[in-house]
Amino acid sequence: MRRLRFVAVLICALCSVSVASHPTLAQNAPPEDAIAAAKDLLAVMSPDTIRQMVSGMTNQVWPAIERGVRAKRADIEPSTLAELRTEFENIQMRYMAGVMADAPNIYAKHFTAAELRDMLAFYKTPTGQKSLKAMPQVMTDIFAMIMPQMQGLQAQIIAAYQEVLRKKGINL
Repeated sequence: MRRLRFVAVLICALCSVSVASHPTLAQNAPPEDAIAAAKDLLAVMSPDTIRQMVSGMTNQVWPAIERGVRAKRADIEPSTLAELRTEFENIQMRYMAGVMADAPNIYAKHFTAAELRDMLAFYKTPTGQKSLKAMPQVMTDIFAMIMPQMQGLQAQIIAAYQEVLRKKGINL
């Protein structure tokens, strides 16, 4: 459950950074040709890629969610758990669709139209197509590698914060 809480805090932090950055995007709007090139680039990234990312993330976090639900209701039906998992994935898919709607502006903020067209050309090659298909699994594997280490990292951060606060005479 601590992992789930950490993931939830991480997602909230990422969401707040995204929300906080929107006014900046409006003030420093990227060139239209870069936005158009970014849209072309993102069109190559299929919904299957996003679905695969969501599925990989679900595979990583669902066991902790299911354990939490079972801890509260040991008699929960497997069909109900399956429905909850489906709903979890649907919420993530809707979220990712919203994120991807904002993605062209973000890409155009960091890359020129020419750079985006170069990336698009790469993604149309066999290696680029393979990377689009493999990258969600690569990220899932990285996430799987990181998750077991999160508790230790979280403990290190808490200990470091407590030491700083202790030195300053602050007790929480």
